[in-house]
Amino acid sequence: MRRKLVSLAAAGLLIMSTVAACSDDDDAGGTAAVKQRGGDGTGMVGVILPDTESSQRWGSDDPRLLEAAFKAQDVPVTIKNANGSADEFKSLADKMINDGATVLIIASLDPESGKYAIDRAHEAGVKVIDYDRLTLNGNADYYVSFNNRLVGQMQGEGLIRCLTAKGIKSPRVAYINGSPTDNNATQFKEGYDAVLSKKFDDGTYLKGPDQSVDAWKPELAKAIFTEMYNQYPDDNINGVLSANDGMAGAVIDVLRSRGRNGKVPVTGQDASVEGLQNILAGDQCMTVYKPIKKEADAAAKLAIGIFKGDQVKADDQTKDVESGAYVASVLLDPIRIFKKDINKVIADGFAKKEEVCAGGFAKYCPAAGIK
Repeated sequence: MRRKLVSLAAAGLLIMSTVAACSDDDDAGGTAAVKQRGGDGTGMVGVILPDTESSQRWGSDDPRLLEAAFKAQDVPVTIKNANGSADEFKSLADKMINDGATVLIIASLDPESGKYAIDRAHEAGVKVIDYDRLTLNGNADYYVSFNNRLVGQMQGEGLIRCLTAKGIKSPRVAYINGSPTDNNATQFKEGYDAVLSKKFDDGTYLKGPDQSVDAWKPELAKAIFTEMYNQYPDDNINGVLSANDGMAGAVIDVLRSRGRNGKVPVTGQDASVEGLQNILAGDQCMTVYKPIKKEADAAAKLAIGIFKGDQVKADDQTKDVESGAYVASVLLDPIRIFKKDINKVIADGFAKKEEVCAGGFAKYCPAAGIK
C-alpha cells in the first residue's frame, strides 16, 4: 500500500512538472508575442495614409515616394489609404499586423484611431513611426515630420509681407486653421500666432474671426469663410491666414464671388498644383513647400533599419503635449514659396511645369521665370 502511495505521489509530481513546463512554454510564447517582431529582414513594412481630400500629397505624392524608397532597398511594403474613415484606419492596422508587418508607418487620421493602431502594433511587437503627424498620447517609437512651428512662422511672415506690399493699413486678419484633432495644425497656429500676435497687440493689425476646419476639408472651409465674410460685409477682412492650399483655394473661391480675389492676401501650405497656380494668378500670397521626398526617405530609412535589425537613430525629440512623453524625431526644414520661387518646386520634381502652367495659367509662367 505504501509503495502504491509513493508511486502515486511520484506520478503527481510528474504531472505537476509537466503542467509547469507547459505553463512556462505558454509564458514564453506570450512574452515572445510582445517582443520586437522582425529585425531579420522578414515580413514587410505597412504604411497607412489618412485621406485623399485634405491634401493632394496623400493620394499621389507620398505613396509614390515611399514606394520608390522601399523598392530601392528591396524591402517589401504595403501602402494603403484610410480614405478619411477612422474605422478603415483601424481595420488596415489590424490587417497589416496580422499579415506580418514588422514596422508600421502611420499618418494619423485622428488621435483615437492612431492610438488604436499604435497600441495594436506594440501588443504584437511591431515598431511604429508617426509620419508627418504626431499621434497625441499615442507613444509611437519614432516621429518623422517637418518643423511645424517654423511652417507657421513662415506663413505669418509671408502674410505680413504681402499685406505690406499691397499697402493695406490696419488690416483685419482672419484665421482658417487646420483640423483641431491634428497636432500639426496646433503647431502651425503656434508659429503664425507668435508672429501675428505682436501686430494685434500693438494695434497695427486687427484680429478677425479665427476657426478650425474639421479634417482640413476645403468644402467646410468654404462654408466657414463665407460665414466669416458675412460677419464683415463692408470688405473688412483684408488678409487670410489659411493653414494649407486646399483651404486657401476654398477661401479664394469665396473672395472671387465677391470680386476681391487678388486684393486680399491668402496664405497656404503644401506647394500643391492648385496653390502654385493661385500664386501665379495673384490670388494667393504664398505657400510653404515641404520637400516630401526628404520626409518619405527619412521615414523609409528608419523603417528599413528596423526591418533589417540595424541600429537606428533620430537626433531630435518632440514632446507629446498630452502625455508629456518625448518621442525620438527627425524634423526637416520647410521652404517658403512666393511667385519668384515656384521654379524651386518644379526643379525639385515635386510639381511638373506642364501641370502648373496648364490652360489659362500658361500666360503667367514666363513672368515668374518658368520657361
